Amino acid sequence: MWFVIGDYVAGAVVGAGTALAVHAIVQPGMDMVIAMLLGMAIGMVLHFVLGFILAPFLGMFQTMMPASLIGMYGGMAFGMRDSMGAGSVEWSSCTLVGIIFGIVVVFALHVYDRALRAVVVEGAD
Repeated sequence: MWFVIGDYVAGAVVGAGTALAVHAIVQPGMDMVIAMLLGMAIGMVLHFVLGFILAPFLGMFQTMMPASLIGMYGGMAFGMRDSMGAGSVEWSSCTLVGIIFGIVVVFALHVYDRALRAVVVEGAD
């Protein structure tokens, strides 16, 4: 049970960290492709660092898999959004968007994982 809760905590931390880091670096008017690549790079480095810090407490695979998706795709989405000037203006709303994004990605991965297990179990009969 703690690992499942840890997944959501790790997802929220990586999502918030990625959103804040991208928001701090990507400015409105920046080229969108550059902003997305920069956001992806920021997210991947952040997920790698936070993943290794959190993994001993929360579990390696379950922490790193969602975190890599949150870092890569979240970084790209946050970079694109901030480059168009459509991002959160306040740091608190930026953090909240990152937390929600991280939790949603972890939830989607849990649902996907369960669906794949059901197919494998049904196919074994």
